[in-house]
Amino acid sequence: MAFSVAACSQKGNSGKQTTDREEELRDTVETGVATFSNPLLDSGADPWVLKKGGQYYYTHTTGNRLVLRQTDHMENLDSAVPLTIWKPDPGQEYSHDLWAPEIHFINDKWYMYFAATTDQDRDRNRRMFVLENSSDSPMNTEWEFKGKITDTSDHWAIDGTVLETGGAHYFIWSGWRTRDQPENSGKQQLYIARMENPWTLSGERVMISEPELEWERHGLVNEGPVAWKNPAGDIFLFYSGSGCWTDDYAIGVLKLTDPDNPLDPGSWEKYPEAVFSKNPGQGVYAPGHNSFFKSPDGSEDWILYHANDNPGDGCSPARKPRMQKMEWDSNGFPRPGIPVSRDSVLSVPSN
Repeated sequence: MAFSVAACSQKGNSGKQTTDREEELRDTVETGVATFSNPLLDSGADPWVLKKGGQYYYTHTTGNRLVLRQTDHMENLDSAVPLTIWKPDPGQEYSHDLWAPEIHFINDKWYMYFAATTDQDRDRNRRMFVLENSSDSPMNTEWEFKGKITDTSDHWAIDGTVLETGGAHYFIWSGWRTRDQPENSGKQQLYIARMENPWTLSGERVMISEPELEWERHGLVNEGPVAWKNPAGDIFLFYSGSGCWTDDYAIGVLKLTDPDNPLDPGSWEKYPEAVFSKNPGQGVYAPGHNSFFKSPDGSEDWILYHANDNPGDGCSPARKPRMQKMEWDSNGFPRPGIPVSRDSVLSVPSN
């Protein structure tokens, strides 16, 4: 296991350690067990990471550009230099509010999906867009803008992600039922459509989830979908429910019961309770919009998410990326546990 004391020191305490913290650090040195503590960065909403070739490529919402970091150990993310890979020209339909970027590797090329909007009537005009990079590494500026990725309805859309199953790729995102929010009753649903290629959808969208459960209805939101498999290969779709402006933002899950028919709403089994929610006693509020990664040796699953340190922080730069190990129960159901405090000292992912 790689030894890294620096990864666990001085986060969130202005460079000052408490006596207990100093003792923990000394214990780390004495035992040789590498540790870290959350948060990973001082700010970073909607964190996303892709592991490829022993490297982790990380991105989060910046608002006006797309940025990547590369590291071989996620606990050392704060030492990875951020690189601006693309910035939109002004006056375009994708020039503002660049949200929730995701990097994917499809058919031997890199793709970056992100939501953006225009300079006027921003909320109504939010849509999804995609970039392509055919280089060996995504850590350059050789990204080509491929355009808007949308179904035939071309309605409001954010938080797009990619699911591969049954030999095909599918795009899943958070959207409105209609073009105008007043007619939509303020709801955000999850939709899926088949991908003709990494920048084009084919056929009609299908709704697979909407905010109907009590824990999802603090803002009537379903967003931030991400697919992940358990050790047996079962596919789960994690998503965030309730509004990010509330302390009750949390993570729920759907299970794909028929991997060959993801366009059938009946193939998705929705679990009634959130699997990851706030922990006020430990100073963690509104945990959500997550992604996942494997440890360097591939033996562990880790959840990466953002959360606030204080109640009422809402959808602000106060959101910080955090990570912790996720377990699976005997039935293969995900058990991410509870979000740990920023004072918790955690062992780093297994090498």
